[in-house]
Amino acid sequence: MTGNPARYGAVLFDLLTAVIDSWTLWNHVAGDDAVGQRWRARYLRLTYGAGSYVPYETLVARAASDEGLNPALAAKLVAEWDQLRPWPEARGALDDVRRQARIGVVTNCSDELGARAAALVGVPFDILVTAESAGAYKPRAAPYQAALAQLGLPAQRVLFVAGSPHDIPGAGAIGMPVWWHNRIGMPREHTPAPIAEHRTLTALPDYLTTNSA
Repeated sequence: MTGNPARYGAVLFDLLTAVIDSWTLWNHVAGDDAVGQRWRARYLRLTYGAGSYVPYETLVARAASDEGLNPALAAKLVAEWDQLRPWPEARGALDDVRRQARIGVVTNCSDELGARAAALVGVPFDILVTAESAGAYKPRAAPYQAALAQLGLPAQRVLFVAGSPHDIPGAGAIGMPVWWHNRIGMPREHTPAPIAEHRTLTALPDYLTTNSA
């Protein structure tokens, strides 16, 4: 897209929350919605505090153990990984976004699981950066910086679509504007305000069109 006058030359997505409904699979594997949400919430806290990369499955198992669950649930989650499904409007919205900018993924998981999950979206991504490939978990700067390097764009020309509040200061700290797909109504807590917050991805293509100059 050389010479594209649009404000954003690319849009990066958090994969496992902003684009894909990973909550449903975690709840299914846990056998109970409340337990699954508690397990995943613990995992998110561990992940965002991990810094340097450790195997994804290790953090998932540790989160289960911390919540009094069987650590073997981590292996079950990985075995059923391909049951993940995008949010219903995700494919259409991302297809529309692709007409305006390059798209990519920055996700907190392994290379293998990131590739498998991205393939389930049904939309080709221009780049895919995982915590494993970057050597660190978000919100450390390394994954976001790796994506910018692959795109060859300055941070201010790349919109980041967050799925959780942790990506807001993470991507924002290196200069990327952040659009928050807050699907389940997570509290923002003490994070900075995103440039926009929506409960679906439907508004994203129109946002890009409106802010194209």
